[in-house]
Parts: sequence; C-alpha cells; structure tokens
Amino acid sequence: MSDKKKVIVTLNNVSREYNSGDGKLEALKNISLEIYEKEFVVILGESGCGKTTVLNIIGGMDHLTTGELKVEGNDYSHPTPQELTEYRRHYIGFVFQDYHLMPNLTAKENVEFISVLSESSMSPDEAIAVVGLSDRAGNYPAQLSGGQQQRVSIARAICKRPKLILADEPTAALDYSTSIEVLSVFERIVREEGTTVVMVTHNNEIAKMADRIIKIKDGQLDSIVENSSPASASSLVW
Repeated sequence: MSDKKKVIVTLNNVSREYNSGDGKLEALKNISLEIYEKEFVVILGESGCGKTTVLNIIGGMDHLTTGELKVEGNDYSHPTPQELTEYRRHYIGFVFQDYHLMPNLTAKENVEFISVLSESSMSPDEAIAVVGLSDRAGNYPAQLSGGQQQRVSIARAICKRPKLILADEPTAALDYSTSIEVLSVFERIVREEGTTVVMVTHNNEIAKMADRIIKIKDGQLDSIVENSSPASASSLVW
C-alpha cells in the first residue's frame, strides 16, 4: 500500500512516558508507523495498551516524549501552541465515545458552530446530509437517539474537510444495530468522500472494515496487517 498511497502521518520511534508515584510509566515504546491518504485504519488492542495514546499524539491532544511526528512532511513533534491550534483546526476531525454536543443547540447549529473555524468548510446542511440526518437537522440532542447524536458528532468532524478523522471507540456506547448505522457513515466518509479515518476500538469485528489493522500490545507495535478485501459495515456481526 505504501507504494501506491500518499503518506499523511508518520510516527518515528515515538515513546510516551508519564510521571507516576513509582517513577516513570511507559505508555508507548518506540512506535513507528505510517498513515496513508484515503484509507480506513483500525487500531486494535486491550484496554490500557496505549492505542488511545497513539490517537491523541496524532491528533495533538497529547505530546510525545521522544521520537518524531510528521504530517505531510511537516514536523509536529514539538509544536508551538499556535502551530498546534492551526494543525487541529485544519487537519483533524475528532469523534469520541461521548458525543460532546451542546444541548442548547440543534443538530445543524452544533455543526455550524465548528464549520465557521475553517474557510474551506462544507455547509452545515451538506455535512448533515452526508451522515443522513437532513430530516433531523432542527432537533436538539435530547430529541435524538444515541446513534443520531453520534452521527451529528461525525458531521461536526467532517464539516471542516479535514485530512484525517480520528475516532476513539465511537460505537462503544451504542447497541449493535445503531453501531452498524454509525459505522456505515464512516464507511461512506472513506469510500465516497476520500477522507482518511483512524479508529481505535477493542472490537475485532469492526477491524474487518479496515484497509489496515494496527495492533498495539503493552505500549508497543505488535503487528500491522493489510486487508485486501475490507468488509462492508452491513456485513458485520457481533
């Protein structure tokens, strides 16, 4: 895949240490990997293995201790606050397990609030349409199901037209059928919109959708597996 695809993100020997009562806690140990344009990547691993730390370092929500982070050739290993703000604003869209919607704003207004941050944003109506919620654009979060709220959060993430969507356990709080709805939206974002998605999950079934599966174990890169025939969201069963 690396021969055909443009590299967006490169991690070179990235480690992350935290201070603890007993000295240092190594959350990541010399992680090296690349993320390519227009691919769906799933990062798998047990709870506490470091997979969310990888995602947060790529997204600029955490910082590496040693190593190198490059995005489209630009070094973001130790960015200034201004560089970090611009990076997150223009490159990254986040989707979390919790929806983080503003309860006093409608679905459309929640998206609109973010869309003004970028001059190249799609319209809130367009973003809402991509996630299949045009008929609920005027509803407040309390009037939406969990899956619909998560789809609003995805619309909010994609409206800036980011190069990269980072999703941390986006279906963990949802039941099976609702999870499939949400995963179908991610599928469309990658396959039709051409946006790169990196998703952290502990669900092995979801990994079947990915172009590549990256496994993290005890803070280290365990394996990278290429998937020549990614499954559709609608075919997943658990």
